[in-house]
Amino acid sequence: MSVLRTTVLFMLAAFAEIGGAWLVWQGVREHRGILFVCGGLISLCVYGFVATLQAEASFGRVLAAYGGVFVAGSLVWGAVADGYRPDRYDVTGALVCLIGVGLIMFAPHR
Repeated sequence: MSVLRTTVLFMLAAFAEIGGAWLVWQGVREHRGILFVCGGLISLCVYGFVATLQAEASFGRVLAAYGGVFVAGSLVWGAVADGYRPDRYDVTGALVCLIGVGLIMFAPHR
């Protein structure tokens, strides 16, 4: 399994899922309209497809590892899109999650 391929697919999945959720949030909570909601729903569907492109055959393993990418990516998205500033505990938690991603996806499993 290619580390680069896995990383790129996880990043694309995070962009699609977090971006989709953000668009729905903007459409509903910030009253930006149905086009934001529809764009978000389409993006969430894209996320579901991108997740299937991972070389790893185990759905559970891929989604468990992706959870750590989602945590870190959400903090980055919040900082870039909404001006949220993660504190040291946010950053430490995200790093712990990313270490977990590495263990789940790249440690030798039987």
